[in-house]
Amino acid sequence: MPGIIFDLDGVLIDSEGLQYKSYSKVMQRWGVSVTREVYAREWIAAGRGPEYAVEKFSLPVSADEMRELKHPVYHEILRAEVELMPGVVPALERLAAACPIALATNSIRNDVDFVMDHFDLRRFFTAIVTRDDYRRAKPEPDAFVTAARHLELPGRACVVIEDAHKGVLAAHRAGIPVIAVPNEWTRSNDFSMADRTIGSLDEITLDLVASLTS
Repeated sequence: MPGIIFDLDGVLIDSEGLQYKSYSKVMQRWGVSVTREVYAREWIAAGRGPEYAVEKFSLPVSADEMRELKHPVYHEILRAEVELMPGVVPALERLAAACPIALATNSIRNDVDFVMDHFDLRRFFTAIVTRDDYRRAKPEPDAFVTAARHLELPGRACVVIEDAHKGVLAAHRAGIPVIAVPNEWTRSNDFSMADRTIGSLDEITLDLVASLTS
């Protein structure tokens, strides 16, 4: 059977709003803010939100420094407010019974470990790849290439499950078929490079996965 590689934010956990809240708190110290629409476009779809904010508002930090400032804020909010996306556990139970499953995320290991343990998800995964395990973040392909390697499968024998344009682009660059599952933050993203776009995790079946890797 093929391997399945899940993204975390917006696919398994309902965290895009928490990320937005975290970056908003960081930017408050300089008296600036962005709308939900701008956040969805620059942070989620493009994956370069901190770069956008630093340039747009002439902030006295680098993009990487902004990310570092956000981490402790997000840790706190995540632990207090995170919830699973609808259908996560049934989908993982259904798919892990037949396929090796990996996680490949831009989130750091500390936050991923919390989510895996808090919701008892670790048991479903053959491999867990976090931002600490590869060099270039999505939309570059490194996360998915690393995950396929950990599954000991070629990319064409895997399917990525993503919610945002940057993740779909990363999978495309990795040469891995991708199923897009948009959420309220990403419905306006460009999913033209996705092999399939569906409405929920309930629609991911073994037949669908096999059809994209055959």
